[in-house]
Amino acid sequence: MARQLARGMGSFFKDCDCAKPTRCPHPYSIRFRDALGKQREESGYATQDDAIERLTQLYAEKKTTAPSVAAARRELGRQTVEEYAKQWRPRQRRMTDYSTGWHIDSSINVHIVPRLGSRKLNSVTPMVVERFLDEMGSDGVGRGNQVNIFRVLKTILRDAYTKGAMADDPVKGVQEPEYVRGTVVIPSLGYVTKALTVADEDLALEIGMMAGCGLRNGEARAVNVHNVVAQDAYRVREQIHSNKLKHRKAREFREVPLPRSVREAIERYAEKHGTTRDGYLLRGPGGYFTEGMERRRVKKLCGGRPGGSS
Repeated sequence: MARQLARGMGSFFKDCDCAKPTRCPHPYSIRFRDALGKQREESGYATQDDAIERLTQLYAEKKTTAPSVAAARRELGRQTVEEYAKQWRPRQRRMTDYSTGWHIDSSINVHIVPRLGSRKLNSVTPMVVERFLDEMGSDGVGRGNQVNIFRVLKTILRDAYTKGAMADDPVKGVQEPEYVRGTVVIPSLGYVTKALTVADEDLALEIGMMAGCGLRNGEARAVNVHNVVAQDAYRVREQIHSNKLKHRKAREFREVPLPRSVREAIERYAEKHGTTRDGYLLRGPGGYFTEGMERRRVKKLCGGRPGGSS
């Protein structure tokens, strides 16, 4: 039987059928109402003193929470996940990397909102998040994407939790999906040389920039004659992600060695095909030489099998 303390403090008890609960080894549980007025329980207290100490702490915290604050937290908890995500996203002021921002927006708009957008924040529990992860797996979302999407969701929900929208941590105990990266194989010089001889001109130039200057594929797609700042130096200051150009911060760049063979390839391409008004070489119907265009050329080069041999 639960023994009551001072009014409003809650109670402590043992949820067992022992004849003498005060002397049995089972832990004590406590029952109380939080600052939002929601009844909650906690367990695992070894002694009555431990249980009473925790109740006293919770009661003091509740007493110092102004009614207006409690009301604001209740109102926040009634917001939907979609509403809160839209408010949360503009507050990420340090997120200046375009690629990172694009992936976060995609996680929210393509995965989180369609599955959880209409759910009230105060109804999101670890079990709800577990079901969300199960649904992504059933829908064929890759493990790598699942990890990134879960991290975005976790950040949003934890932000809401710290502001009082939920009484309990909505991702407590939820394990991040396991993702094991595949082995990266660096092609040999012979392989690269052969690829350059059979690739079309656009892909050959991109391969040359990657192999000769050590650029990422998005950086190589943004090859620009104005970035040749010396006979032996190339300035990297942007990359093409999907179908958009991503710039670094103003005046932020890195310079890499420019082999003569790569510089001459740039010059030959520019002489034959010209450049855009801004100096870019590779381009497509929509303007930029996109990731999709690259992927189709690589697939064709490899005999219709990405990663295969020609």
